[in-house]
Amino acid sequence: MRRREFIAGLSSAAASPVVARAQQLATPVIGYLGTTTPEQDSHFVTAFRRGLGELGFVEGRNVAIEFRWAQGQYERLPELAADLVSRKVNVIAAVSGPAALAAKGATATIPFVFATGLDVIKSGIVASFSRPDGNATGAYLFTGALQPKKLELLAQLAPNAAIIAVLANPNSPIVETQVEELQEAARLLGRRLIVLNASSEKEIDAAFAALVQQRANGLIVSADPFFNGQRAQLVALAARSVIPAIYEWREFTIAGGLVSYGTSVTDAYRQAGNYTGRILKGEKPADLPVVQPTKFEFVINLRTAKALGIDVPPKLLALTDEVIE
Repeated sequence: MRRREFIAGLSSAAASPVVARAQQLATPVIGYLGTTTPEQDSHFVTAFRRGLGELGFVEGRNVAIEFRWAQGQYERLPELAADLVSRKVNVIAAVSGPAALAAKGATATIPFVFATGLDVIKSGIVASFSRPDGNATGAYLFTGALQPKKLELLAQLAPNAAIIAVLANPNSPIVETQVEELQEAARLLGRRLIVLNASSEKEIDAAFAALVQQRANGLIVSADPFFNGQRAQLVALAARSVIPAIYEWREFTIAGGLVSYGTSVTDAYRQAGNYTGRILKGEKPADLPVVQPTKFEFVINLRTAKALGIDVPPKLLALTDEVIE
């Protein structure tokens, strides 16, 4: 009897590493393709994890996440996407336009989820919003279409601003559409538009120096993941240059920016996490319609307005979704 128990114990001990390995292999792995840095994107990663949690997935418990960060260098994204594909992750979270394009170029089979203002139909990432018909789906932000409204709001806050500067990242896949929309809107409003390119911290500093030199008296910061990661620098430079500026996302206004107008990027990341969880549960990207925003956030920072000597018109104040005092 003792001999049989001893042999059974040996068999159990020998099998346990195999069982443990099988359990590890059964844990799904998400490849997170980040455009900026962990520190700059921490707020959005939290929202992504929240979306995953809605489907019962908790990192470290029943799902693993492998992060790859491009540090604002978009040219690194294809290599990072290829690395995630080589590791055979279950899903790729490519939560920006540049990351989505990199994921599209890296795989036609591994599902990936995006949250971007990139024209995902024109770029070939999905066939349509209602039927993506491929290995990608996610949340679409109406970035290009929002630019005329941003210019209109800035013009109301700074009615004497005849020269409006646009800060644009030339490496962004959506910058051309944004600038085209703004140029047409500026023509209709009788404003002169100057485009200042920047794709690094040093170039942002140079762009603000050029802005002052050309006597711009209004600034639109185009929607871009790199600029989103440089919120503190951009808000500080706008304050130092004493120039009214409008941004795409409320995170800028919370950081001290004057005003923002756009969709909720935080909610888009949450939705990306939700869709990632649904795909891990067996749903196909082709069957998950691209989520389109129904709400746009208009946020004003009254402290910043006061520092700039701007009296916010009561009519405009009444339209805000959030006022920071």
